[in-house]
Amino acid sequence: MLNSHDIFTISSQKQFEKIALKVFRYQYENNLVYQEFCDYLKVEKHSVKSLSQIPFLPIQFFKSHAVVSNQEAIQETFTSSGTTGMITSKHLVTDVSLYEQSYRLAFSEFYGNIEDYAVLALLPSYLERTGSSLIYMVKDLIERSNNEHSGFYLNNHDELLSKLLELDRSGQNVLLIGVTYALLDLIEQQNFHLKNTIIMETGGMKGKRKEMIREELHDVLSKGFGVSSIHSEYGMTELLSQAYSLGEGVFECPAWMHILIRDTEDALTYVADGKTGGVNVIDLANINSCSFIATQDLGKKQPNNSFEILGRFDHSDIRGCNLMVI
Repeated sequence: MLNSHDIFTISSQKQFEKIALKVFRYQYENNLVYQEFCDYLKVEKHSVKSLSQIPFLPIQFFKSHAVVSNQEAIQETFTSSGTTGMITSKHLVTDVSLYEQSYRLAFSEFYGNIEDYAVLALLPSYLERTGSSLIYMVKDLIERSNNEHSGFYLNNHDELLSKLLELDRSGQNVLLIGVTYALLDLIEQQNFHLKNTIIMETGGMKGKRKEMIREELHDVLSKGFGVSSIHSEYGMTELLSQAYSLGEGVFECPAWMHILIRDTEDALTYVADGKTGGVNVIDLANINSCSFIATQDLGKKQPNNSFEILGRFDHSDIRGCNLMVI
């Protein structure tokens, strides 16, 4: 049986593929929803020899089915945001320590020691509901920063403004993580010239503003905060891992997460690097749910495995962590 050590110590593409195939076989055997989906596609467990042969479960299944791969008790139920009456996704998590290991290790890989930062969180639409995996992660990062200035801000923009300016001027490294529309609200109140602050947007206008393409959005935010680049987090309710962009909208995954780009006309084939298609995600931290998810995002991948998110499929739901719909 695979364990978290196997997943979070992956050091090569070959090792990733080997473990991913083990996870596929385990989930086929233990996740009835996934098994039925594979059987419907007439994919036999022992015929799958490579990543491209693995069936990817459409993300919509998290709205209609209990996607779990063991019989353990549910420790956390993460839910997606949505308007009243909309069916939301539910990610049933039987071992929340896998989520904690995933985001702690990934943050450390991309940003270093969390204790080097004051973490300021401007996530009003997430704080106003229950079941947000993003709030779970950021709350933990705030606590682990061990910084008296770290914390959440709902609608108290004036307090956040003064805190952000004070910390940045003092030379303190600051991470300001915010939902897109709230960051735009902030720079309409104040023009910044920040020297020691990372601005990380998590995507999503929540119906508060018109959607903007990434280049326009990041240009507006960069000028408003006086920073050279805007960082981004690519995550969603159905994943226990995140990819990060340190600028230019180019995301990189931690070693246990991988992106494949499927043909928009044929979901079972893949397009070449640099071509636009549907984003399939392998998230090995999802060992207890489903690690192979076909999202409704459009993107393209580069030969070094970095990727960009370009929009969403038409007619798909506007999701909580929606990233800059075109």
